[in-house]
Amino acid sequence: MGKMCGDATLPQGMVTFLVGDDEERYEHVTKAILCVRSVFFRTMFGIGMKERDAAEVTVPNADLASFTALVRYLCTDQLDLGEGEGEQARRALVLRQLAQMYQVPRLELLCAQALQERVGPASAVPLLEAAHTTGDGRLLAQCRRFVADHAAEVRASGGVEQLRDLGVAKGLLGDALDQVAELEGAMRALRVAKD
Repeated sequence: MGKMCGDATLPQGMVTFLVGDDEERYEHVTKAILCVRSVFFRTMFGIGMKERDAAEVTVPNADLASFTALVRYLCTDQLDLGEGEGEQARRALVLRQLAQMYQVPRLELLCAQALQERVGPASAVPLLEAAHTTGDGRLLAQCRRFVADHAAEVRASGGVEQLRDLGVAKGLLGDALDQVAELEGAMRALRVAKD
């Protein structure tokens, strides 16, 4: 917040965001704080930009809860992922995408860490597909390993029914075939050792 002192280029006043398709209102956000914490907002509310003096800004590609969590993080440095394992994983995923878009690298890292901590039977497949879509190799590998190590739990939680991406399905099938090959090799080695 010390960056706000003596910087005449920071915009004055508040802004209201109209979020999502329904244009839900998130009101009374200080422009200066957003500018100090995000390069994206610094550019948006910068000199010569129409948003500098705008009272309202439309945010089409977000839901209100996730965008609110982004702005609250920028204002308070507190990460709010909501409640419940499934909700927290979904919010961390969406919030990480917002952090990328609004150029907030620390929040992006916190969300990536939160996602890795929330890989479980019910969340492994949706997170695996999200990691595949976003190119997050670390989360992808973690989810694949989790599915391989906890196949019965993932299946019992409905994880298999959640699978939508054919590329992910092919990857999981490949993992399963590799495990079968490893088991067959181990069995052959045991038989040879007995003989």
